[in-house]
Amino acid sequence: MSTTTGWMSDKYELVVGLEVHAQLSTQSKMFSADSAAFGAGPNEHISAVSLGHPGTLPFTNKKAVEYAVKMGLACNCTINHYNTFARKNYFYADLPKGYQISQDQHVICTGGFVKVKLSSGETKNITLHHIHMEEDAGKSSHDGHHTDSLIDLNRAGVPLLEIVTEPSLRSAEEAGQFLTEIRRLLRFLDICDGNMEEGSMRCDANISVRLHGATEYGKRCEVKNLNSIRNVQRAIEHEFERQVKVIEAGGHIDQNTLNFNADTGETSVLRTKEMANDYRYFPEPDLQPLVISDVFVNNIREQMPALPQQLHDKYIAELGLSEYDASVITADKELVLYFEELIIQTSNYKAAVHLLMGPVKSYLNEKGGHIGDLHVNLAQLAGLIKLVDDGKVNNTVASHKLFPALLDNPDKDAETVAKELNLLISADSNEVDEFIREALAKYPDKVKEYHKGKKGVLGLFMGEVMKRSKGKIDPQKTNQLLIKQLEASK
Repeated sequence: MSTTTGWMSDKYELVVGLEVHAQLSTQSKMFSADSAAFGAGPNEHISAVSLGHPGTLPFTNKKAVEYAVKMGLACNCTINHYNTFARKNYFYADLPKGYQISQDQHVICTGGFVKVKLSSGETKNITLHHIHMEEDAGKSSHDGHHTDSLIDLNRAGVPLLEIVTEPSLRSAEEAGQFLTEIRRLLRFLDICDGNMEEGSMRCDANISVRLHGATEYGKRCEVKNLNSIRNVQRAIEHEFERQVKVIEAGGHIDQNTLNFNADTGETSVLRTKEMANDYRYFPEPDLQPLVISDVFVNNIREQMPALPQQLHDKYIAELGLSEYDASVITADKELVLYFEELIIQTSNYKAAVHLLMGPVKSYLNEKGGHIGDLHVNLAQLAGLIKLVDDGKVNNTVASHKLFPALLDNPDKDAETVAKELNLLISADSNEVDEFIREALAKYPDKVKEYHKGKKGVLGLFMGEVMKRSKGKIDPQKTNQLLIKQLEASK
């Protein structure tokens, strides 16, 4: 933290509230049968309804309602049984009807919280105000033509969840951890892919500052359409410094809507901030109130998958994993599902985590693939772990030689491949003793250093033994034999 930021933080408190828009992965749009798929050509997924033609009528997407309830349950919200839709009036070129169908007075989820873990090790519950359903607008492009703006209305009407926090965040780190957890929940629930770069998850940040100890909030500025977690954090950090400097110079904060420039890291005024009454909300006359039954909610609750925090706690309490290992393995849904399958075939849970997060993940990153692309079956991986547990292969050989070989031999078990490649640890102690004698003979000066108390040279000798044996040794046993020979040579 810079000296400038340090005194600011000592004197002023940052106050942040987030609005997260998540595009739901339904097949059709929120209020029409148009396809909601991403990636089609411009204006291919439209109809008279999404174009807002006179006389067309909306109808509510049941799957979107189900997804909203899922997210509400995952965020510890109260699910409201009586829901209404409203017209939010403002004109955008890419909002064909001239208004957006949203929720205002009676929203689907209220209250709730999302638990986050900070770098200090502390946990904090980020409280939510509500979650509501609405439809998305289209997309305008201003740089695709030399004189005209271009409009793509494929996105118009795509179902959105807006997840609105209380102004309860007090740092850019908290905002980043909250968004990370929200994205993880959306993906675990299979209701949104959470891809901020493609716009399927977007964030607006409401940022204000006040003196420490003050009870009233300062004037807030809203930074719109932030498309990465890092940019949300950068915008918050910049706005904190900017607003404090304005106040310290005797100025005042105007309640504006801001744009964030990712290249410069600075904000600029987009428009004067609208207030809620500027939107002239009124009940949507073409949609009846939506009444959700207890049966509907309970059916969804019973079908909910295990959530990241539940799995995290289970892995620590029941499997004996460390806090770090449990956090790493629950960061990705596909990885968790694969891990759950793998531990049916091996009880060495820690080794299973390290195998997935080590050689497996390195391979997938190199190939640009995901766990579903892995051409090694679960039995092979469990067999690899067993070979290490039985002392037949050491970890280095397992990761760097045996695992790559299994990729090329999907029909053979791990022990068969290890035998064919002569990777099994030698059981001949005489051979290991010879490797040690050769290593010591190569570095007589280092042997003398060891005798003078420099135990660090053991690593040099072990490296040489490993090289001569081509990795086919048990490091722990070999280390003991090495020390025995060194002590005997005094």
